[in-house]
This record gives sequence, C-alpha cells and structure tokens, in this order.
Amino acid sequence: MRNSIYFRIFIATALIVLISFSILGVLYTTFSYRRTLADKRAMMTSTLYETGRYITTQHLHHAVNLDDFDLNMWLTMTSNITKYDLFVTDTDGVIMSSSDKTLFFLGAGVPEEVLNLVTTGENGVFQSTLGGIYTERRHVTGKPLTMSSEEQSRVFGYIFVTSNISVFQQEWSAFYSIFLVIALGVVAFSFLVTLFITKKQVEPINEIANAARRFARGEFKVRVRDRGRRDEIGQLTESFNTMADSLESSEQLRRDFVANLSHELKTPMTVITGFAEGLLDGTIPREYEEKYLGVVFSETKRLSRLVRNMLEISTIQTSDTKADTESCFDVSEVVRLALLSHDRKINEKKLDIEAELPDEEVMARGEADQIMQVVFNLIDNAIKFSSPNSVIELEIWNNDEKVYVSITNRGETIPQEELPHIFERFHKADKSRSADRDGAGLGLYLAKMILDNHNEDIFVTSSGGTTKFVFSLTAV
Repeated sequence: MRNSIYFRIFIATALIVLISFSILGVLYTTFSYRRTLADKRAMMTSTLYETGRYITTQHLHHAVNLDDFDLNMWLTMTSNITKYDLFVTDTDGVIMSSSDKTLFFLGAGVPEEVLNLVTTGENGVFQSTLGGIYTERRHVTGKPLTMSSEEQSRVFGYIFVTSNISVFQQEWSAFYSIFLVIALGVVAFSFLVTLFITKKQVEPINEIANAARRFARGEFKVRVRDRGRRDEIGQLTESFNTMADSLESSEQLRRDFVANLSHELKTPMTVITGFAEGLLDGTIPREYEEKYLGVVFSETKRLSRLVRNMLEISTIQTSDTKADTESCFDVSEVVRLALLSHDRKINEKKLDIEAELPDEEVMARGEADQIMQVVFNLIDNAIKFSSPNSVIELEIWNNDEKVYVSITNRGETIPQEELPHIFERFHKADKSRSADRDGAGLGLYLAKMILDNHNEDIFVTSSGGTTKFVFSLTAV
C-alpha cells in the first residue's frame, strides 16, 4: 500500500493541504490578533478623548467637580456601553470619581510615574497595575484634563480608561476556537475530496496495470474502459487500447503465419514423402518413375523457394537499418535482367511482352539486388496470372524526384475486397490455392517489405481483367 502511487499521491496532496492551511492559519491568526488588539486600543483611546472632552466641558462651563455624583453616573453609563472601566483623579493622582466604586476605592492614588507617562502621551495604551490599584495587569490609557485660557493651559485632573486583559484573551480564545473548528473542518473536507479525486485518478492506471498482466497471460481481447477523459489519463487509455489492438492484430497475424507456413510446408513434404515411398517400395511402375521423379523435383524446388523467401523476409525484418539509399543503379537494366530471367516461362505461356524502356540510363537510389528481387517477383506474379497468349506490359517513366515502374498483365480480375490484403503474407485470392500451385503467397509480401525498407510505395489496381502494379524509386 505504501509503495502504491495512490498512497503517495494522497500523502503528497494531503501534506500540501495541511501545510498550506497551517501557514495560512498562523498568518491569519497573527494578523487577526494584532488587528483586534489595535481596534481595542483605538476604541479605548476614542473613549478616553470623548470622555475627557465631556468632563472638561462640564467642569469649565457648569462647574462640575471631579467628585460630583453626576460625573460618577456618567462614567458608569459610559462603562456599560464600552465595557471599559473609567476613573478620574485630581492633579495628585487621587481617585475622585469612578465608573465602579466596588473596584476603585475613592482616595486611592495613581503613582507619579504613571501620571508623568500619560502626560507625555508617548506610550498610548500600555499594561500596568497602576501601582497596586488592580490586582492584575490591565490595558491602560490616560490623559491629563486641561483648561485653556488666554495666558496658559492648566491641568485640573487626569482621566484613565482601563480594560481587563483576561477578558480580551477569553474573547480572542473564543474567536480562535471557532476559527480552529472551521479550519479543521475545511482540512478534513479537503482530505476527503483529495482521497476521492486521487482514487479516481489512479483507477484507470490500476485498470491498465491489470489489463497488462492479463495481456502477459495471453488474453489479447482485454481492453481498458474509455471514460471519455481528454487529459493525460485519457490519452494513456487511448494509447493502451491502440497498442492492444495492434498486439491482438500482430498475434492473429502470427497465428495465421504459423498456420499458413505449416500448410505450405506440409503440402510439398507430403508429396515428396508419398512419391518417394512409392518409388522405393515399387508401388509406382518403372515406366512412370521419371514422371513422378519430376513431381518430386518440382515440389523440392517449391520447398526450396519457400525457405529462401522466408530467409529473405527474416533478413529484412531483423535488419536494424534502412536499405542503403546512397548507392545508385540503372532501373532499365534491372528490369531487362529480371525479364530475361523469365524467358522460359514467358515462352511456355506464349505471352507477348510490350516494354517501354528508355534507351538512356534511368538512375535511382537503392540496393540494386533487392530492387531486382522486387521486379522479379512482380513479373513472376504477372506471368502466373496472365491468360495464355495475352500481353504483359512493362513501363518506366520518371519526373524530377521519382522513378516509376509499372507491370501490367491481363487475366482474371482481382476482387476489390482482396486488394487491401494483396501484400499480406501467404495471401492468395484463391483460398483453395488450386489456382497457384507454384506460389506460396510470399512474393508480393517480400516486394512490399523491400520497398518499405527503401521508404518507397507500391500500388495495385485491377478491373476489366487488367491488373497493374506500380512502384516508385527515388530518382538521382
């Protein structure tokens, strides 16, 4: 499990989500804490100045003293609204009025260093017990109460605003707890989504792996289900199924090849064995020995051709390099030599040859011996399937880039459904093989292989009793 791609993708994604949320949580928590604390201090400062302005106005215009009962009531009301504690001292720091007399005993004094600190106004909100007035440290801010005249400003007291630190921390802890619960819920949801998505991503890969194992056991019909995806997984699935189709086709070709090869080898071997036994045990009369020895000789030649063609095919298939296209040869000379090699067969069938071959050299790139084999096989095929007393046409023409060779014979028309398979191994239009006892169905296949090795093309057309093969070569 730990070595599976599913586990590794899930762990990697989960770690990314967890680390991302952790970093985001720390940054958000730090920023929110500082922002909340800053807002609290701003609110305390605003309360301080608004209350100080009110006390100064009441003292200046209405002669309200700092220990007036109405001032105590005003501070209590303000405290109920803002949730802060407020008190007022005289110029010596003695508490004269407070928002809560149960906390602040009248007559208690604020240390002189605190009075000096709020007079300068440098620290804004700070933490202090105010010289033991409070039993725990609190957020504190204060300012002097002043009256201005034409000549000078005079301090007539001090106002302080304080807030319980533990209350703030409890409020912040509640907020942080809510944030933590939400964050954990989001992380858990992200893990579940990651688990689901990762599983969906890995399922096709597991399916491909299972299909590959079944392929290794010889189950070539198996395919990976197409889920309609157009991403890399979809492309992998499509490629795998294409490969599977190719492998299945190759396996079918291999089986057909073995079956056809067994048939082609079995037929001449059976004939040779049967007639040899008949000659040896006297079953065949002596006056017929020469005739049946000729049959044995013919089947031996056929078997020899089959083995030779198989060796040539094997040589081309196992070659790691393409044919030598740097060497040059005269195409007209190759066609003439191949034609001369079939002189006896042409005369036996009483065929006429119409050859339109240029008098000058027609140079092309490639291996002359292999192209000779191509022409030889095509002429041999044309002779086999030509009607007696008919005409075989050979033609060579070229343009600036290509040389073309065509070989045309007249006989039976090749069915259109057979044309796409004409260059396959052991393929014969006559499935009974009675029409072509001398052939093994490898000549055209070998010609196609040689031309493919030269990066050249070959085409065939057949209609109205006329069959025409055309192949190309690269001109020099």
